[in-house]
Amino acid sequence: MNDASDWLELVTKAEGDYVMALAALRRKRPITFAACFHAQQCAEKYLKAMLLAYGRRFARIHDLAALNKQCEEAGIFTGISKDALQTLSYYAIETRYFGTEPLIDEARNALETARAVRKFARKFLGVK
Repeated sequence: MNDASDWLELVTKAEGDYVMALAALRRKRPITFAACFHAQQCAEKYLKAMLLAYGRRFARIHDLAALNKQCEEAGIFTGISKDALQTLSYYAIETRYFGTEPLIDEARNALETARAVRKFARKFLGVK
């Protein structure tokens, strides 16, 4: 990947992560670590898709604030707060290990941040 023609593939994968995050939260017993992980992955893929659509390369990183900064340098201003993106970035790694079980409110906040990135990116990319 990392070819300008691959941004739509990233959008498809981001949507899969979005669906998984929603499903993890809608369960009778929500799986918060999965919701947070997939919310982070959704936002990451959408930020990278926008960069690719603009013909920009990106590093293989999970730091959403850094990816958002790359978007800004390309003239793409999402308006998503750095703090929210940094909080969401945390879940890319930490939810994979023992002892990390986000609270339900943390999972909901993670999904809200991902939803904001998703909404902006889909409009920006012209995806319905």
